[in-house]
Amino acid sequence: MSVPGPYQAAAGPSSMPTAPPSYEETVGVNTYYPTPPAPVPGPATGLITGPDGKGMNPPSYYTQPVPVPNANAIAVQTVYVQQPVSFYDRPVQMCCPSCSKMIVTQLSYNAGALTWLSCGSLCLLGCIAGCCFIPFCVDALQDVDHYCPNCKALLGTYKRL
Repeated sequence: MSVPGPYQAAAGPSSMPTAPPSYEETVGVNTYYPTPPAPVPGPATGLITGPDGKGMNPPSYYTQPVPVPNANAIAVQTVYVQQPVSFYDRPVQMCCPSCSKMIVTQLSYNAGALTWLSCGSLCLLGCIAGCCFIPFCVDALQDVDHYCPNCKALLGTYKRL
């Protein structure tokens, strides 16, 4: 048989109390540490008399030190975190990460995968005489690049496929 753990009962006599705790035991806070008596006027020795008449040191209390102003303090800078922007085929109002200004994006259309697939499918259908290039003139079939109107930085791209 193994040694009883904290979750097993011992095989000997029960360590359970025979009666419920008294009111003082139930309500008492820190019953293991006696409360120090009221301070007596006069010189303080640092020792407190315990319940058995012997001297004991008072419990040490941990306090947080008061912050000291630093002459070499670093200036605090506020940083605004922007939510991710979803780019579509319409202009987006946002804060430009390059120039940090509120802008509405300018759009630029470029031929993408959908444009080339549309051109190829029109060629297969027999539009060889130049009609197969119509998808390159239709903005709804092209990818969209979003640019900042102030600093001309590329902010994002919306790909059709």
